[in-house]
Amino acid sequence: MADVLILAIETATGCGSVAITRGDGCFGKVLAEYTLQPEITHSRRLLGSVAAMMEALSMSWSDLDGVAVSQGPGSFTGLRIGMAAAKGIALAADRPLIGVPTLDAMATQLTPTTMPVYCILDARKQQVYAAPYVFTALRARRTGPFEVLAAAHLLEKIQEPTLVVGPGVTACLETLQEHPRVHLLCSGLVHPRAAAVGFCGAALLHQAPPSGLDNLVPLYVRASEAELNVQRASKASIEGR
Repeated sequence: MADVLILAIETATGCGSVAITRGDGCFGKVLAEYTLQPEITHSRRLLGSVAAMMEALSMSWSDLDGVAVSQGPGSFTGLRIGMAAAKGIALAADRPLIGVPTLDAMATQLTPTTMPVYCILDARKQQVYAAPYVFTALRARRTGPFEVLAAAHLLEKIQEPTLVVGPGVTACLETLQEHPRVHLLCSGLVHPRAAAVGFCGAALLHQAPPSGLDNLVPLYVRASEAELNVQRASKASIEGR
């Protein structure tokens, strides 16, 4: 696993990134990482940044062992763009494609702690995407499902001193910082990064063969606004009969 080379793509939030990593998160190395400016759409900058990074490293597609992509949860549009780009690159380069849950990749960036951890992302609408983790040796292990929650509902799940980290902290800061069992880490210190996606991708590639390109889909966690509109229209039609 130490020599596994991964091209990683992260577009779950407004500020995305691409990276090339060697090895996994415990003893791996970041060879290159480019961050995409949030005011410019991912679709305009993504492939150009990948090409520039490959050229800077004098690396060809055949050097890669796989392509890893942040699978979600996160921005619906961002996830679709990242997934489409990753599938195109993996297909053209004939490399395996690995989907990495966004919150799992965030958790790998943390220094091991004895406290349980919740990683959270801003889901808008006064909600956060959240998942719980504990550390076993040097690795973070998810202990529950991905959920979309209001801050108050997240607090109901916290029954012991817990570290809460990620960009979602700023979305519900006032509620979280008043809770006696919540310990906050500055939101800028742990955020979705392509390098973390690459390290997780290397570990997943080592554990089991990746699923086919057609089988990998974004992990949205909640229904899109379009799906909700269809559900509302269907419910209104049934009630109107």
